[in-house]
Amino acid sequence: MAKIPNSLREHIDTAFPANVVLVASALPNGFAQVSPRGSAQVFDDEHLSLWERGHGSTNAALKDGSKLTFYLRKSQLRENGMLPKGGVARFFGTATIHKSGAIYDEIWKRLIQPEKDRDPQKKGFAVLVKIDRAEDLDGEALKLP
Repeated sequence: MAKIPNSLREHIDTAFPANVVLVASALPNGFAQVSPRGSAQVFDDEHLSLWERGHGSTNAALKDGSKLTFYLRKSQLRENGMLPKGGVARFFGTATIHKSGAIYDEIWKRLIQPEKDRDPQKKGFAVLVKIDRAEDLDGEALKLP
């Protein structure tokens, strides 16, 4: 289990629209599906979350236990020395799907307005991801406050 550094929390939560977090999942055919996710956010010290509102292959493949990778690249974090290796942070974790309940409600509540506007009928679902590993561009564990 890995902790999400407090110093990156705001950068993840405010990545949209300039530095949208990319989320990768494995499709049944073994290929990686990489998608920009404006809904990616820090849920707590050990979880990232997103709102899945799509209707394509990522949506169809997401289920409890799915392995996901979150990729943040923000050049300003390289320039200020926070993430000197490319301004990149990667988070690897396991998804839990929530289609109702307290976690579903909390993820929707925290969701940025542009993402809520893209799903006005709340047809999507919440995805909570337990982070197993957090690393820099070289694969070294993140060592930030």
